[in-house]
Amino acid sequence: MNFPKLFTPLDLGHVTLPNRILMGSMHTGLEDKAGDYDKLAAYFAERARGGVGLMVTGGIAPSIQGWLKPFGGRLTMPWHKPRHRKLTRAVHAEGGRICLQILHAGRYGYHPLSVAPSSIKSPITPFTPRALSSQGVERTIGDFVRCARLARDAGYDGVEVMGSEGYLINQFIAARTNQRNDAWGGDATRRMRLPVEIVRRTREAVGRDFIIIYRLSMLDLIEGGQDWSEIVTLARAVEAAGASIINTGIGWHEARVPTIVTSVPRAGFAWVTKKLKGEVAIPLIATNRINMPEVAERILADAEADMVSMARPLLADPQWPNKARAGRSELINTCIACNQACLDHVFQNRRASCLVNPRACHETELKIEPAGVRKRIVVIGAGPAGMACASTLGQRGHTVTLIDRAAEIGGQFNYAKQIPGKEEFHETLRYFRHRLSEQGVDVQLGRTADTASLRAEGYDEVVIATGITPRTVSFPGSDDPRVLSYIDVLARHCRVGANVAIIGAGGIGFDVAEYLVEHEPSSTTDIARWTREWGVDMQLAQRGGLQPAQPEPPARKIWLLQRSEGRPGARLNKTTGWVHRATLKGKHVQMLGHVVYHRFDDQGLHISIDGASQVLPVDHVVVCAGQEPDRQLADELVAAGVKVHVIGGADLATELDAKRAIAQGTRLASEL
Repeated sequence: MNFPKLFTPLDLGHVTLPNRILMGSMHTGLEDKAGDYDKLAAYFAERARGGVGLMVTGGIAPSIQGWLKPFGGRLTMPWHKPRHRKLTRAVHAEGGRICLQILHAGRYGYHPLSVAPSSIKSPITPFTPRALSSQGVERTIGDFVRCARLARDAGYDGVEVMGSEGYLINQFIAARTNQRNDAWGGDATRRMRLPVEIVRRTREAVGRDFIIIYRLSMLDLIEGGQDWSEIVTLARAVEAAGASIINTGIGWHEARVPTIVTSVPRAGFAWVTKKLKGEVAIPLIATNRINMPEVAERILADAEADMVSMARPLLADPQWPNKARAGRSELINTCIACNQACLDHVFQNRRASCLVNPRACHETELKIEPAGVRKRIVVIGAGPAGMACASTLGQRGHTVTLIDRAAEIGGQFNYAKQIPGKEEFHETLRYFRHRLSEQGVDVQLGRTADTASLRAEGYDEVVIATGITPRTVSFPGSDDPRVLSYIDVLARHCRVGANVAIIGAGGIGFDVAEYLVEHEPSSTTDIARWTREWGVDMQLAQRGGLQPAQPEPPARKIWLLQRSEGRPGARLNKTTGWVHRATLKGKHVQMLGHVVYHRFDDQGLHISIDGASQVLPVDHVVVCAGQEPDRQLADELVAAGVKVHVIGGADLATELDAKRAIAQGTRLASEL
């Protein structure tokens, strides 16, 4: 058997799960409207067909006060059950199992009705919560129990009680957010009473043949968080109260340590779950940055956990379990933990999707079906848009040729994969390389397409995905050979001195800065190095698991400059931008805005900020000032009377956007 530990059944007593793969909870935005539950059912059904052992829904509130946002998803009344039955019936029809996550947001609620153990505002929401009275705490426990009972009536196989990530239950447990001095606050025993009572009363209400997962915060990563002895005590109490499984929770949302972004090493927190092994008898689930079967198998083989949780990896590839079981890991569309289409969308009140799989959460709308009329189609450019388009066209049965003048597929991904913390782009390129072959696409590399040959070959459709050309800058000295483009640095590996100015503080500028401050490439498995950099205490001797961060000294002195006013990096993605800014701050990168560039000479780069002149004593300048669409071939073809479809950076290059490029390529291919 391929990955024997991963595909060993897990006996929970009243039910046996077919494997050790949990699709963890992740909010999609479809949970919040009754009219979207048919789409949500299709989303879960596709993943049930993919072979996952157990799934957990996005967070569903047990009361209006527990909403994440106004009119968010909840299960509080009998008339809410029919929409939820759509999910459970769809999953069961595919042979799968699904649990409902009960999530009370507490002070993280983005609405004025929020409640918490104490009236302490969170740093990530604008509303100050109302402190629950003792009767209010009792009502809240009843809300959890009622929600679990309704979930059982709606056909769910169990519930997950969300006790981590800084939501209400976590707020009761931590002294920093629980300043009560009654039966629900004070010492650690009283602070942990709420989750124990929720689990105990829920078990009494639903019976023994119903899964109760408890999501336990094992590593708070905040000042004043739990110490390890309190976590062990709570785990034992939750087990005694009737939990079936304990799932690992890592970090509060307000923590300043990244926990799920791509720069976090693979399985970067499995060591926390392992530390709890032996303290309880029920199964433990490891989570966070487990994205490939080899990683999951090692966790189970090393007895770090009994099950592994993956949310975004199953967003990226619903067939992940089936491919792993069949020994076809090379065909897994690997989650790169970019957050750009999943968490960023959710925080913008948009429907979640996936950068590498735009069908995610759009299964009923973006359908990939056999072509009614099979055509000969050529795609020019093997970057993200071209790869996605060509492979999807091949899947539909078209005869497809993919042409690129480079020696390898990938386009801008070949630059991104070199950035520290973005090594997962190697996996995306591996996936597309195998997928193009699997779909019979004729890949012609090292060939420059031209109008005459394309017209002579008589294709039915021509798709232009030629990408971008870097934008240049113009000031005295900008033609000096020491003024480089980011392609000079990342593709041609030109030598760069010890002092560098980077012009442009968008995503590419930040990437180049991170590339240049590192002495050596990072590793997706170097957990000890990463925890030192971010100040995570692997011995768990400190409350919250925090210790002083120890960033390694930078390889170079870097100035990161932008022409516009405001803080450099302010326009980076919401859930990952702060990580990039913090990384460069830890490396002493100077980030300056509202910069006017005057000239570059042997003294350095002459600039002014708000009228004050200065000279940056740099050896090199790297230009990351944006890009322009490369439409030369498209324009020539149109002039020759050839109809073309233009996608990706060749269509719009205001900022490199692989999410848009892959979605655009996939959607076009679904229609041709």
